[in-house]
Amino acid sequence: MKPLAVFLQEIDDGPWAVRSSATDYPENRFIAPHSHQKHQLIYAIEGVMVVHSALHQWTVPPSRGIWMPKGYVHSIRCIGEVKMRSVFVQPDERLDLPGETRTVSISPLLSELIKASVDIAQPCAADSREARVLRLILDELQVLPTLPLHLPQPTDPRLQRICSTLLHDPGDGSTLSDWGMRLSLDEKTIQRLFRKETGMTFGQWRQQARLLLALERIAVGGKIIDVATELGYDSPSAFTTMFKKQFGTTPSHFFK
Repeated sequence: MKPLAVFLQEIDDGPWAVRSSATDYPENRFIAPHSHQKHQLIYAIEGVMVVHSALHQWTVPPSRGIWMPKGYVHSIRCIGEVKMRSVFVQPDERLDLPGETRTVSISPLLSELIKASVDIAQPCAADSREARVLRLILDELQVLPTLPLHLPQPTDPRLQRICSTLLHDPGDGSTLSDWGMRLSLDEKTIQRLFRKETGMTFGQWRQQARLLLALERIAVGGKIIDVATELGYDSPSAFTTMFKKQFGTTPSHFFK
């Protein structure tokens, strides 16, 4: 594994239009904040990644990915062992690529293309099989479906206190009234601040935080009944119902 600075310099200096890479990270590896001058699709064939920026957090389970535009500073926390496969793309106004960070679904076709492209040596002949694989990857990158795996982070220190507590103890059932008493704020002010800074209500933010934490815990072997209890749900069925409403499938099928 190359030092991060060396690897990033190679990426930034590369004259190619698109290139894939493969890196396997040990359990709980932390990749320090960094950016690059090429767009990146970050994809793990195994393991869960939690990607952070200054004001955002994304949870990326296996077989899903995150699109990271050029110049965007981010860090990555690996949950368990992570087998990361990345695609780097030279910015090109002719390509209809996302201009903002988003979590995305990875189709079986794109997954196989990425795996096949990891060993492609650059440069490759324009009419070669290798070049056609890379061009098809670019086609697939332009139709990536967005997934609801994003958790915005507030800047207000009072909201940061609430959010930090919930991330460390997601089963905390404190109400807006409880938090209002602790912070000497009325409930309406807290709710207004949550909408202003995160685009969500307090309840929506807590629900999203719990569901994303559930993804992390289930991915490393947590039992649904235990995860539901730890996250503050009244029953596994209540947790499963909320999970399916948000992600379109049950927890037991999400990782298949």
